[in-house]
Amino acid sequence: MKLKLSLLLLIMITTSCLNQTKTSISESSKTAIQTSLWLNYTKEASIFKLWSPTAENVKLNLYKNGFDNNAYEIYNLSTYINNVWELKLDGDLNGVYYTYQIMIDNKWLDETPGIYAQAVGVNGKRAMVLDLESTNPENWERDKGPSINKPNDAIIYELHIRDMTIQPQSGSSFPGKYLGLVETGTKGPNNVATGLDHLMELGITHVHLLPTYDHYSIDETNLETSQFNWGYDPQNYNVPEGSFSTNPYNAEVRIEEFKTMVKKFHDHGIGVILDVVYNHTGITKNSNFNLEAPDYYYRFWEDGKQSDASACGNETASEKEMMRKFIIESVSFWAEEYHLDGFRFDLMGIHDIATMNEVAEAVKKINPNIFIYGEGWTAGDSPLLIRDRALKQNITKMPQITAFNDDIRDGLKGSVFDDKSTGFVSGAKNTETSVKFGVVGAIQHPQIDYDAINYSKAPWTNEPWQSISYVSCHDNHTIYDKLKVSRKEADEATIIAMDKLANAVVMTSQGVPFIHAGAELLRTKNGEHNSYNLPDSINQMDWNWKVRHDNVFEYYKNLITLRKAHPAFRMPSAEEVRKNLTFKTIEDGMLSYEISNHANGDSWKDILIVYNAKTTAYKYKLKSEWQLAVIGDKYTLEAGKKISKSVNVPAISMLVAYRK
Repeated sequence: MKLKLSLLLLIMITTSCLNQTKTSISESSKTAIQTSLWLNYTKEASIFKLWSPTAENVKLNLYKNGFDNNAYEIYNLSTYINNVWELKLDGDLNGVYYTYQIMIDNKWLDETPGIYAQAVGVNGKRAMVLDLESTNPENWERDKGPSINKPNDAIIYELHIRDMTIQPQSGSSFPGKYLGLVETGTKGPNNVATGLDHLMELGITHVHLLPTYDHYSIDETNLETSQFNWGYDPQNYNVPEGSFSTNPYNAEVRIEEFKTMVKKFHDHGIGVILDVVYNHTGITKNSNFNLEAPDYYYRFWEDGKQSDASACGNETASEKEMMRKFIIESVSFWAEEYHLDGFRFDLMGIHDIATMNEVAEAVKKINPNIFIYGEGWTAGDSPLLIRDRALKQNITKMPQITAFNDDIRDGLKGSVFDDKSTGFVSGAKNTETSVKFGVVGAIQHPQIDYDAINYSKAPWTNEPWQSISYVSCHDNHTIYDKLKVSRKEADEATIIAMDKLANAVVMTSQGVPFIHAGAELLRTKNGEHNSYNLPDSINQMDWNWKVRHDNVFEYYKNLITLRKAHPAFRMPSAEEVRKNLTFKTIEDGMLSYEISNHANGDSWKDILIVYNAKTTAYKYKLKSEWQLAVIGDKYTLEAGKKISKSVNVPAISMLVAYRK
């Protein structure tokens, strides 16, 4: 009995101590959020800071370079206030590398560059003191990205830096590098434009770069060996990835070249969006987060088990004060220091709504043209309550945030999780409502039967631009491969027609259009649906595709020209869409609608759009006279042929007609 009472007392004391520790950390974080934890550099002195509520001691190690030799000086930091450790060193330390180490239970943990590192050496092991202004390209102070009224003015092109230029036939002087991506005048087979010139020719407005901050997977000391990774394994969140630079050993090079890339894009009228992955870290035990404040930055279940809604081994806890502070300040840093024009949040549903709203508010103050979008789902369950998650279904609670629309994605070409699944363009029945829902940008519209949508059973946006319209991205099959695997009996001409119709719907929908790099060239990954670490032979852009599929490229180019020329396809509000967009004929494999009243200031008074996914031509009856703008592959945006009574819409194609 005494033993049981003693054990009970021990448990009560231990629990009390743990609760006191948690309370202490919580109180510390609530006040520490007011403190800047970024390195404060001037030529006269540098101030180093680190928040570590459970550290018994913290030291700073100084190095001559970022990859070898021992520390030449070691200093102890002093506790400042609210568990912020601080050290001021006099003199100009520009170019000096450093790491932090904290002591827990009388043992030193591994060295870390610190989660607020702004510059790192090779493989991101050591941070560097750097005068960031010295990395600015010429005229950087006047650099500015494109202005947009609403996010659906953008036409987003998602690419991986290495993919665009790594093929030898790309003509690039810097294959797989930041500088290669913005090189002009590059030519491929048959003298076709490649790289930046290709993007200019296509007409997109924004590039979406797959994760381009420093990540774990690539060994930057061994770049002679071909290595590939998408980059969804974060290491240093505030530093560009070194393998895309011409010299990953010198910390300033990757920064200067990243900025040069951004400026070159801006000089050509193209905005730059960064794919960010704050929902998990590439490793867990020795992540930079855990080497500063063990376990604090992550979520755990009530039984103490680490949660894993990312399906990557861990998930971060955005609702905790210091994690929220880090995410907001990190995104703001990229927006301000690197002049970025948008951010795509990986597995955004893992983050809490309040954090995402604060992120949007913070970056809008830096640049009102910046927009935020993300995946409105998780990859697994989370301790975070569903009502608090930044999920697609909660987008109405995030008035400045946009989410990917998987309703239209799979409605058009079938489920990404089932190779055999088909969609509207590939012959599936009862998919028209999902397509309609995507066309209006997932808003409330009186002509949509929400019970008939494939996934969502209710509108989930306030405004149409809160929906990303797309059929393919880096994940899963390319649109061409998906159509091939789901319609194995279809001939090549039919597959191509389906491909073109799928993105014709995307480009004429009211949401934000999003194209996977190479879709305009019938990009294939040889049927691979998860190429995150596969070789260049699978992931690279093959510029021979542009030669072989020049008619497809021209079709996509014309789609973009159509959208940019006619603001009726990108109305800024749900009210305008409800007022001006009316669905007409709906049947299996056929969908039509009209946009009226010079919508959004369009030069065309009325626009008729017909999507014919049938394998035969469709005789579409007309009640009045129209002028043809698009029929099949033919585009005539001015002085088109007049039609009345009826028009034959070719099999698997889009028709657009107008009245002035």
